[in-house]
Order: sequence, then structure tokens, then C-alpha cells
Amino acid sequence: MGPTGFGVLGAMGLALSCGAAGAFVVHMASSCPLTANGSLGGFDLTVAFNKNPLVCYDPDTQIFYPCDGGLLYDAATLVAIALNYNATWVQRAEARRQACTELSAQFWAQTALRRTPPQVRIVPIRISNDPDTVRLICHVWGFFPPAVTIQWLQNGLVLASDDTELLPNGDWTYRTQTTLRASTAAGSTYTCSVWHSSLEQPLQVDWSPNLSLGMMAQVAVAAMVLTLGLVAFSAGVFSFCQRPQGPDAGSSPHPDAGCDSSPGPQNDPRPSSGPHPGPGPHSGSGPSPGPGPHSASDPHPGPGPHPSPGPHSASDPHPGPGPHPSPGPGPGTTPGPYP
Repeated sequence: MGPTGFGVLGAMGLALSCGAAGAFVVHMASSCPLTANGSLGGFDLTVAFNKNPLVCYDPDTQIFYPCDGGLLYDAATLVAIALNYNATWVQRAEARRQACTELSAQFWAQTALRRTPPQVRIVPIRISNDPDTVRLICHVWGFFPPAVTIQWLQNGLVLASDDTELLPNGDWTYRTQTTLRASTAAGSTYTCSVWHSSLEQPLQVDWSPNLSLGMMAQVAVAAMVLTLGLVAFSAGVFSFCQRPQGPDAGSSPHPDAGCDSSPGPQNDPRPSSGPHPGPGPHSGSGPSPGPGPHSASDPHPGPGPHPSPGPHSASDPHPGPGPHPSPGPGPGTTPGPYP
């Protein structure tokens, strides 16, 4: 502002201060109104005194003029003349006007043309004098543009569709809410369905009386206890199946002795107690014979002649190169061939 303009404002402020009017503030403000399609609708620049418009700027004629027709009209006229006399203030006003033209499209795209989806939450409130009824509040917030449609559904059927009051959040988004009285009887599901231009399909949030937090906690605790019980039972069954069975299971030399406790035939390593043959060929259990022919069961044959190769006895643990006698009729013995 030129020296003349400052002098006028300073003299006016000093006069008002001496008249017990208190302190004063002078500021300059500009604005860029936009139309419904986002184009620039005009340009305003104002010099204000104590928040009251004092001098205004006309962008068509590019001049300042007094816009206060009250007690300060004369002072506003002097300030306007001072501003028009200094071409610098006209240039500054035009620079602000050009900035509004360039930034309006970007500002419009970031604000008016953006799409912000809503957030939805259902809050149940118990009614003290009616325990069988609950009041459901569907909160919808954080959406832009402000046009929104909210419907209440019960088991998929439309109950109500309200035109709610929209409230701005201060961050270019809006919020609203709608209420519904619902029954607390189990078996019904209530849905808050929200339609908005930022969504491809409705945003739906369900609430059901049998899905309360207390009941969900009880179900979770019961499931945990049941799981721990099944684990303990399985461990006990496994430990019982691995325990050895029978009274002699601990001293049995065989690994599978505890699996079969039924008695059965067993091989007796001792020789048979039946009658033995007399002198002659010796059995495998008698003393070592002399230089005569030996039995096939004799593990230490003598120096005498050995029989020719022949069939072997099943009880000969060490078959030799000579013939082995066939089983004889004697009980408990295996007689060899006579020379």
C-alpha cells in the first residue's frame, strides 16, 4: 500500500483509538468462487478494517473503489484513490486473479471431483424399560460427495429407507446416522446397507442378537476347553496302548512277548526221554564212537571210513561230505547205516 493509503489508515486508526474505540486491524483477503462445473465464477479482493470491508477491487475495470457506505466512507475513498494511484497494487491483484484461474481446475479435481467411500458401523443400545427391544444406530462417516442412501434390511428384506441429515466433518467429508428399533429375539439378522457413488456395490454391515460379544467369548472358551480335553484323552490312550501286557512281559527275551500271552507249543531243547538203542551205531547224543562208521549227527567223525554221499538228515547241523543215514524206526535216535 502506498504512503498515502497507509497515512490515511494510520490517521483513522489513531482517531478511533483516541475516541476509546480500542485497537484496530487492517488485512487484505481474496477469494475465487467456483461454479457447479468447476469453472472460475469470479474474483474478489477486499481491504478490510476490523473485519469490515473497506475497499474492494473490480477485476473487469481493474480499479479499487470504496465498498463501505457508512461512517468510514470518506476514509475508504481516500484509501481507494491511494491504491489506484500506485500501479503495484493493481498488478498484485491481477497476479492473484491469474493464480485463481490456474489453480481452480486442480483444486476442483482434488476436492469436488474426488470420491471417498464411507465407513459403516452398527451400535446397539439397550432400552431399559423394554428388554426385548434394542435400538440400532447405523453410523456412516468419512464419505464424499455428500449424496448417500441408507437402508435397513431384516433377513434380506427392506424395512426402511430414511433421508438422513448430513453433517460436515471439516475435512471435505460428511457424516450421518440412522436408527431402527429391533427385536432381541434370536433368528433375525439386521443389515445397514449404504449406497454411495464411490462404491461399486452397496456396503452392508450385519447385526444379529445371537452374535453378541459375551456369547462369542463363551463359545470361544468352550471350544478351547473341548480341544484341551481331546488332546489329553488322545495322549492317555496312546500311553495305554504302548504299555507291555502280561505278567512275564518285563522278563520276556522277545520284543513281542507282551503282544501274545496265549500258551502254545514250544521247542524243547532237551533230548527226548524215550528208549535208546543198544550197542551198535551211536546216536548224536551218545559218546564219540571209535573208528567205526559214525552217525550223521556225530559232530566229530573219527578216522574210519565214512559213508558215501546221500540224503541228509533234517537234524544234522553240520552236514559232512559223506552220506548221511536216513531216519530209522528208533524213537529219539537217528541210526546210521551198518557197514
